[in-house]
Amino acid sequence: MDFDGILMELQNGNIDLGISGFSPSPERAQTFDFSDIYYTGGQAFVIREADSDKYKDYSAFDKLPVGAQNGSIQMNLAQQNTPNANIIGLAKVTDIVSELVSGKLEGAFIETAVAEQYIKNYPELKIAWDVPYDTEGSAIALKKGSDLLPAVNAVVNNVLSDGSMDEYIATAQDLASDEGNVFEGQLDANGQVAAN
Repeated sequence: MDFDGILMELQNGNIDLGISGFSPSPERAQTFDFSDIYYTGGQAFVIREADSDKYKDYSAFDKLPVGAQNGSIQMNLAQQNTPNANIIGLAKVTDIVSELVSGKLEGAFIETAVAEQYIKNYPELKIAWDVPYDTEGSAIALKKGSDLLPAVNAVVNNVLSDGSMDEYIATAQDLASDEGNVFEGQLDANGQVAAN
């Protein structure tokens, strides 16, 4: 499901866990429980490499289209850092990258590790600068008061202590950097790119 629908489905009790790089912000913590942090990463502002001399700070984006994922921390960062921009919310990071590459967006707020992987596949993009952000990392979201929290934390702590998470991250980064493994759009039941 789209990122911005996960928390709604979780709150409605239709799913038990939300595992999609959620930052446990104080606002979210009022409505959801969060596991221990399983991944720590930063935030980045991404532009086209060709625009490096054109854009030096956020004020350059006044009235210009800037992208962020709907329902994400990056959307909050866009609203805080580029309040006078034409902020465009999109459902998927792949859509944001596509719009940035095509020139429909002038900049975008993207989680740093995710941005770095896309830049490997789209070298015409670059991280213009890091975006300060005070939430420490990613956690698993659960419905408030969920009795699953202790078991989820036990799994998180196990994968962190036995090195499984580091291996997973390394493998995921390798796969994301291999154009043969990168698909945009929907996959069919056989794991092939669905015809449009």
